[in-house]
Amino acid sequence: MGSTTNSNNLKQTVAKGFFWGGLSNIVCQLFSLLFGVYLARILGPGDYGPIGMLAIFSAIAGSLQDSGFVAALANRKSVTHDDYNAVFWFNIIISLFMYGVLFLCAPLIADFFKQPVLVELSRYNFLGFVVAGFGIAPSAYLFRELKVKQRSISFVLSIVVSGVVGIIMALNGYTYWGIATQSIMYVLVRTVVCWYFTPWRPSLKVSFAPLKYLFAFSYRLMITNIFQRFNWNIFSFILGKFYTRDDVGNYTKAAEWFNMGGEVVNGMVNAVAQPVLAKVVDDSERQLRVFRKMLRFTAFVSFPALFGLSLVAPELICIVITDKWIESAEMLRILAVWGAFMPVQSLLTNLLISCGRSRIFMWCTIVQGMLMLAILLMVYPYGIPCMLMSYCVFNACWLFVWRYFASKEIAVTLVMFLLDVVPYMLLAAATMFASYFLTVGIEDRLILLLSRIAVAALLYVSASALMRSKELYEIIDFLFKRKKASDEKDSLR
Repeated sequence: MGSTTNSNNLKQTVAKGFFWGGLSNIVCQLFSLLFGVYLARILGPGDYGPIGMLAIFSAIAGSLQDSGFVAALANRKSVTHDDYNAVFWFNIIISLFMYGVLFLCAPLIADFFKQPVLVELSRYNFLGFVVAGFGIAPSAYLFRELKVKQRSISFVLSIVVSGVVGIIMALNGYTYWGIATQSIMYVLVRTVVCWYFTPWRPSLKVSFAPLKYLFAFSYRLMITNIFQRFNWNIFSFILGKFYTRDDVGNYTKAAEWFNMGGEVVNGMVNAVAQPVLAKVVDDSERQLRVFRKMLRFTAFVSFPALFGLSLVAPELICIVITDKWIESAEMLRILAVWGAFMPVQSLLTNLLISCGRSRIFMWCTIVQGMLMLAILLMVYPYGIPCMLMSYCVFNACWLFVWRYFASKEIAVTLVMFLLDVVPYMLLAAATMFASYFLTVGIEDRLILLLSRIAVAALLYVSASALMRSKELYEIIDFLFKRKKASDEKDSLR
């Protein structure tokens, strides 16, 4: 009886977690889009440039600040007050230390980018690290205790309040100062809300002994996170060094739209891949079947979605945030092609993590970042489009490295991998080319945008049906079963 009750309680907790997590993600994406569009209409590429130049420093410092302790606390069977207390005070100390270092380095950062404004702007922007340091322990508490509703509220309130502040400052002419203030306000509001929902409180009696076993779990996650964020922000760093402030601003906005589009598919893969693969890790044949099924479904959804974003990027950007961002649209068009491969990479890396190969994941990420930096430094004299294409081609080719290490865990051969991925890649590419030429004569941007979306969707679904795609029919079956179940439920009321 007791075990049944506990099982039901767990199911209810998980169900509520999915509900609030999904609702939070939708609301946060919606508010981020609305505030982002409004700010982009007020500000220009040059206003986003200085913040884009500082992004890599913010990203790396954020990884050092967290140190993987949130994940470490969540994975411990039991956590005491001393564990949270040690993490809290350690993060306060490391946050103040990092801010002091970055404060002193501000003139060097400004000299590196040849942007004097970055001295004061970076010192102001990096205050967010100090504020964030106070929020890691309560955030870890809410995460560990599955307080998804409370964490969701903190995310939504942070985006709304910070977005309103950013818009007010932009309307009053504060440009990049407004963007920096928006970032600080986001961290501040989230920290305050997390403390409000967290019953735990720190004490002055501190023992750092718990950090020893916490760090033993978290150090690989910390190193991997640092290099992942380095990889994500290396492009704006190099643009800031060798190109103009407007170029950095255009790339920052393109990356923002790229992340919003890619996160729809990538977030779906990350949400289910690791736990599902971990459950079948002891049955190699079943694990291979599950992995290949997920791989095909990922390819079926990812390639048309992101290739489609590439197809409509100029019309979408110019309609929503005006013609002044047209250069950003061209960057987005190239980035979106690589974005189609990102969920496939996520699936491969989640397989390695589910098999306990965090060391391989870490070293592959490090080598990938170093090679990417070397390639970008070699090609930057040939222009931004060449850099972007090199960036995308290299990352797409790196999929075969991830595939090689995945094949050491399950028997997914190169032929299997190509058979699961390439057909949908070619189908999506052919669909987008056909859609482009069928609509190329339309002059009105809005009609062109809607026409390309409609034609591409119709061609892709029709071609998939002719190919008897199992993924398409499984999606249709799922939707009709859900509708049928809903209708039967309504009829019983």
